[in-house]
Amino acid sequence: MSASGHPAADTFFPFPTGLALASLSGVLWFLACTPYDLSALGWIAAVPLLFAVDRAPTLRQALLLGWWAGMVENAGGFYWIVQVLERFASLPLIASLAIFAAFCAYQGVVLLLFTLVARLIRTRSAVPFALLAPLLIAVCEWLLPELFPYGRFITQAWHPSVIQVAELTGPYGVSALLMLVNGALYDVLHSGRAARVPALGAVLVVLATLAFGAWRIRQIDLRIAQSPTVTVGVVQPNVASPARGRLSEQQALDQLTALQVQTRRLQQDGAQLVVWSEGSYPFRIPRSFAADAALASPRQIRRDFDVPVVIGAMTADSVHGEAHNSALLIDADGKMAGRYDKTRLVAFGEYIPDIGYFPWLRRQLPEGAGRFTPGAGPRLLISQGLTSMSVRLAPVICYEDILPGYLRRTALLKPELLVNLTSDSWFGARTEPWQHLALSVFASVELRTGLVRAVNSGVSAYIDPNGRLIGKTYAADPYLDPRPADGAIFSVALLSGGNTFYAAHGNVFVFSSLFLIVSIGARTRRIPPLARQNAFSK
Repeated sequence: MSASGHPAADTFFPFPTGLALASLSGVLWFLACTPYDLSALGWIAAVPLLFAVDRAPTLRQALLLGWWAGMVENAGGFYWIVQVLERFASLPLIASLAIFAAFCAYQGVVLLLFTLVARLIRTRSAVPFALLAPLLIAVCEWLLPELFPYGRFITQAWHPSVIQVAELTGPYGVSALLMLVNGALYDVLHSGRAARVPALGAVLVVLATLAFGAWRIRQIDLRIAQSPTVTVGVVQPNVASPARGRLSEQQALDQLTALQVQTRRLQQDGAQLVVWSEGSYPFRIPRSFAADAALASPRQIRRDFDVPVVIGAMTADSVHGEAHNSALLIDADGKMAGRYDKTRLVAFGEYIPDIGYFPWLRRQLPEGAGRFTPGAGPRLLISQGLTSMSVRLAPVICYEDILPGYLRRTALLKPELLVNLTSDSWFGARTEPWQHLALSVFASVELRTGLVRAVNSGVSAYIDPNGRLIGKTYAADPYLDPRPADGAIFSVALLSGGNTFYAAHGNVFVFSSLFLIVSIGARTRRIPPLARQNAFSK
């Protein structure tokens, strides 16, 4: 090993060895995630990759290995995309696989960037990976926008004591913790006793993080015990997305009836609020909507129940040609108490980027397809009909519950409960619905408020302010395993959220990591090679 930290020439790995190590890291990362849930692997998954990139003979080869590890990781985690493309885009298998490969290549850029910076620094300085790896992964996961937002933190979703640090650092702190351990293990395996200081530092940080987690869980549990509660029901309609074509009038009425039957059942079981899933109300609602339809209308929402209900629906303005993916609160008196319009739309699904430059394309699209207008931002729905006090609900639609930046904007409103309306019926039942659920638990910790999820075909759930999964339903594939409408009921603590360091100050941890990386890089560039060799040989 040279004094700069780069291996001597005779210790370089041949490319097949590096490729095998990079592949192993990719496999370990996706096995650590749900639905495999071998979460312990997340603490060692990066070690083979660190060996591969640190001992690659050239920078180009190191970059290829890092990128490949990211592609393998994404291929194992997002294989369900192929089925989605075949099912809903009617693409042949070869085209679906090509798009999937492009997706994996793009998402793999996170580890490509990680490898680039790590390699540039490690060839000039003996900075231990126990320091470098956690800083780098936090910055890379935050910096690069991904088509399906996630991070290595997903592997620890079911371990509340580990993820409590997210209230300080956001989810990126959990990824950094994992890479701290991975980096320390590499240092020990690579340098032996010479790495005892970074290894000891890693142990102390992990122990401090777990102690902080246990302490905060107890604190929040005390707050939960002293807080008012509300009983919330969620309706899971278990219907397929209408993307294959518009529902007939009778099909829409049957779907509405099933929602109403489940809502009545949940009210009889004690629900004080009922939440329907994203887009579950099967008729378009005008933007002028102010109150429920009369009893004589077959499209009446509240039929034989009077519990407040949050519904997902398309709201439309026929004058301006705008459509919104909306959540509406219909209160106990039958009036609309508030409406939230989804703000962070899904590209190519809910909107077509720059379609304004191609008005002819807009006219070719089916009604509502790729034509949604984004909302103005987070908004509270305040219901007066749940308990003796008003309740501040913050709706987030679809994947908005896994976007830390958007959730921080929601935190400014101090919600007492996050309500997520989602439709995951596109993606099958085995993997994506569970991944979405796992990613959503971090929202509760980041804001320190509960999250109720009403999902079209599951997984509907309640996550408490400690990020614990208190109750859940199941995931069904309505195309392959049709099931009748269902529902669940949860006793939910109302905590005023948004009072965390992360909500108030944002990505201080990430920016601090970036500053340290730049400082380390600048220092190594300023030191002449001979002086650096002498410094690291002491």
